[in-house]
Amino acid sequence: MDIQTRARFSARARVIKALSHPSRLFIVDELSRGERCVCELTELIGADTSTVSKHLSILRNAGIIRDDKRGTQVFYQLTMPCVLRFLDCVETIMQENAQAQMSLMG
Repeated sequence: MDIQTRARFSARARVIKALSHPSRLFIVDELSRGERCVCELTELIGADTSTVSKHLSILRNAGIIRDDKRGTQVFYQLTMPCVLRFLDCVETIMQENAQAQMSLMG
């Protein structure tokens, strides 16, 4: 693998790693419905603000979301809705795996 190819796949891995936490997947799902402030996400997730802020930072650094500061509040938006197609693909895999397991039992 050459340097350019390795860099491209490393960049892909960073985006996928950013999605590899249940709270971050939940955040992406919530932001697919519209922007949210940190306070709303903190309440929905049920974690402390610093933990949610860390998750948001990881998603922002991966380019999946963006923030918009308005006064003392910070609002987040999904900038890459194409990630939802990837998550739909994950759901399809999960359903197919469940069906395969059920057919083994029946």
